[in-house]
Amino acid sequence: MPGENLSRDEARVRAELLSVDGYEVALDLRSAVGGPDGDGDGTSSGPRTFRSVTTIRFRAARAGASTFADLVAPSVNAVTLNGRPLDPAVVFDGTRVALEDLPEGENVLVVDAQCAYSRTGEGMHRFVDPEDGEVYLYTQYEPADSRRVFANFEQPDLKAPFRFEVTAPEGWTVWSNGAEESRDGEVRRFAETKPISTYITAIVAGPYHYVTDSYSRTFDDGTKLEIPLGALCRKGLARHFDADDVFLVTKQGLDFFHDNFDYPYPFGKYDQAFVPEYNLGAMENPGCVTFREEYIFRGKVTQASYESRANVILHEMAHMWFGDLVTMQWWDDLWLKESFADFMGVFAMVESTRFKDGWITFANNRKSWAYRADQLPSTHPITADIRDLEDAKLNFDGITYAKGASVLKQLVAYVGRDAFLEGARRYFKKHAYGNTQLGDLLSVLAETSGRDMTAWSRSWLQTAGVNSLTPVATYDSADRITELAVLQEAADSHPELRPHRVAVGLYRRAADGDLVRYARAEVDVAGPRTVVTELAGAERPELILVNDDDLTYCKVRFDEVSLATLRAHLGDMTDPLARALCWSALWNLTRDGLMPARDFVSLVLAFSGRESDIGVLQMLHTWTRTALTHYAAPGWREEGGRALAEAALRELRIAEPGSEHQLAWARFFASVADSDTDFQLLSGLLDGSARIDGLDIDQELRWAFLSPLAAHGVADESAIDAELARDDTASGKRHQVRCLASRPSAAVKAQAWAGVVESDALSNALVEATITGFAQSSQRELLAPYTDKYFAAIERVWAERSIQIGVIVVRGLFPDLQDDPATLAATDAWLTAHEDAAPALRRLVLEARDDLARALRAQECDTAAAAESAV
Repeated sequence: MPGENLSRDEARVRAELLSVDGYEVALDLRSAVGGPDGDGDGTSSGPRTFRSVTTIRFRAARAGASTFADLVAPSVNAVTLNGRPLDPAVVFDGTRVALEDLPEGENVLVVDAQCAYSRTGEGMHRFVDPEDGEVYLYTQYEPADSRRVFANFEQPDLKAPFRFEVTAPEGWTVWSNGAEESRDGEVRRFAETKPISTYITAIVAGPYHYVTDSYSRTFDDGTKLEIPLGALCRKGLARHFDADDVFLVTKQGLDFFHDNFDYPYPFGKYDQAFVPEYNLGAMENPGCVTFREEYIFRGKVTQASYESRANVILHEMAHMWFGDLVTMQWWDDLWLKESFADFMGVFAMVESTRFKDGWITFANNRKSWAYRADQLPSTHPITADIRDLEDAKLNFDGITYAKGASVLKQLVAYVGRDAFLEGARRYFKKHAYGNTQLGDLLSVLAETSGRDMTAWSRSWLQTAGVNSLTPVATYDSADRITELAVLQEAADSHPELRPHRVAVGLYRRAADGDLVRYARAEVDVAGPRTVVTELAGAERPELILVNDDDLTYCKVRFDEVSLATLRAHLGDMTDPLARALCWSALWNLTRDGLMPARDFVSLVLAFSGRESDIGVLQMLHTWTRTALTHYAAPGWREEGGRALAEAALRELRIAEPGSEHQLAWARFFASVADSDTDFQLLSGLLDGSARIDGLDIDQELRWAFLSPLAAHGVADESAIDAELARDDTASGKRHQVRCLASRPSAAVKAQAWAGVVESDALSNALVEATITGFAQSSQRELLAPYTDKYFAAIERVWAERSIQIGVIVVRGLFPDLQDDPATLAATDAWLTAHEDAAPALRRLVLEARDDLARALRAQECDTAAAAESAV
């Protein structure tokens, strides 16, 4: 029988045969407490388990048919089909329950199983808080891990109502999608849900700290909507939990979506749970949204962090309509929920909250994720070809989210805001509680906009790759534009030229030195060359910015004059969005090996101190570290790193005391510190012998300062353990594990490697922390022996571990710091010798190979620039 990896063809056959009337799921979670903290339930060996009893009422379209239910569990106690007992040893193979000779019409399946608690963030995750020993549970399923908690038909188009009953330890609170209806001792029963997919059902249980509020709205017809609101976190985080701000953004979002969607929130209550060791940013379980608890800030953070949290809250809220109410039929159309949620999250945030510059963050940060993903060998159309669940797991990527959102942003410019939102309203009403494909959305947009969506969809949704747009201008003797054209190019591997609605801005310096826009025109770019007729006759600009205002999805290029202007005057550009677009374009030039990495670093050194947008500044810090680590010529890294550390310290000292810019520069300084003087200052800030006016060294900043000290051998194990004693919390433990693994010792590296590759004892969060500590850019020689070990281990790791841990290990341990042709050759050799390896594993290795090859090309560019300047 096929295994755990459900294919699209299997799902289609099963959907043609079955319809599901409802689920009743009873979970006994009392085994979560007691016994040893590791695996086992305190009474037997093996994984710690809980009892799961599921009753599924479903209909079969024809008599005599056979199918299967999904269940990943250590054991099954009993299976009953239509009152007839089935032998679990015969019908259950570890991942599926075989259902043979079904009668036509109504069927009832009951599965009594022992399911395992998870330590990987998949299924029913169990976390023991090191601070107080309390146990916390939550579920995470997407795309297909509800089968680790209860038996079901695990595919998005077999929707059904769910009733959950949970038996939990005394003193615990339990949440699910529906509100709690009754309680009998330790047994809680929850209201039946609307028809939803299995992957968005949810259970959260434990001694969580819980705060409540409410939202109400009266509609034009006089009806009133009341939504109970809740927010919860571990008790240890309660003192840091700013639930009032979470509720504020939540209410603002509910107002926005009700104003624009004309479909009342359909799922009753709205709880938001911030949970530990979470693999994702958040998950849109209706009525019980889950978030990573890092969105509760233990120390001072910049406004960019609050903006990011608001964006995620609104992204998940958009899913209540795009994804939960109306759901894609299969994972091919994952974009139907993720692209829309990514776009609507920013749209709602900018229009309804205090974060009015969200589109700047989107242009500078989110789209950089898309540009990278769209140039990998694994790039795919927004509407992807998802053959199976492993494909689906890896397609939660920059294309499905950020490129899709970028394309929707352009679609709004193409069809108009009113037509777009009216299309959404019709889509919800027509397909409520159902499943859809691409054509269902395009048909309503065609209705509301009056435009033919077929060609647009073919160009933007059904082809892969990113176009480059470059301005070319000619001038007359009076220094006026005779012709300004936009050239469109595409990579040879993905040659599609697309229609782009773009704005072209002309910039020059004003009398006060500011670089400002003095002319703008919108144009529909089509084909390889498009003339912008409106700008003919305009005075000669110092900078031409294609895709001004960020209307389309493209890589922006510059003519030579514009590039020279940016090298000299980027900091004089007053418009923050235009400035962010220029930074993004310069970063793309660096990644593409068209601008030397040292030139990008020089631009950051020259102008980042004047950057007013804190999110852009923090993105520049990230890009600059990447440029130095991967794209700069190896011989220049030491010089470049010293220049960055000196500049970071200078900016830290002159920043306004107590400001978020001061905090950002403090963190950046710690991340690039590389001299004894730097380490002495960091040590002094930690022990109180040094201070910088206004800089509050809270616990999170203490760990940020300790990290480079550990990686460079200044702080030993005792210093790290002493810091954990100050911060003996779940967050502190992750920091400690990371710092321990970062120490420059062969024995330390061997221990860290064994901990994640040879053992499965660590939780998902501690696996990530260990890998982050293991791979230090200052320790290339120390890590060199692990290249061969990596390629020898990854196929076994992929086969033995869950897909989540497999992804973390294969991505995180790829030897990208061994950036030389020999590593590229070793990667190619593995790919050649493992053509039959799991496609998802090969994809991860191919992506890592592409990043490495890109780095080597960028280093060649940087080396050539150094040689040229030396002549």
